[in-house]
Amino acid sequence: MSAKPFQPADHSTVSAYMMARDAAKVIDFATEVFGATTLMRLAREDGSVMHASIRIGDSVVMISDATKDFPAFPIWLHVYVPDVDATYEKALASGATAVQTPSEKGDGDRRGGVMDMAGNTWWIATAV
Repeated sequence: MSAKPFQPADHSTVSAYMMARDAAKVIDFATEVFGATTLMRLAREDGSVMHASIRIGDSVVMISDATKDFPAFPIWLHVYVPDVDATYEKALASGATAVQTPSEKGDGDRRGGVMDMAGNTWWIATAV
């Protein structure tokens, strides 16, 4: 008899959790820019996102539409990508606003940042 798993097989042990304004747009942004795949998406009666899990690379980000009891708050996420410059441009073309143009930071990364439509900052980096 095997032990019952303590976490879903397709989820990482630690996940960021976003409470966002218009979570569906954030999910679409992450899908378009970072190739996110939706692992789970549950809707409330009004159609808003009650809970979703998306995978970006080897990581899971959980997201929900904000409510009166759980208000939206911006978070920062750091995402490694194969080409920071191309991903930065793709993010801007997808509706993000520039936070910082990609440049080498002296710490082994070329990194830039964008803000999505919900106010979350996505730091995009490629190791150099």
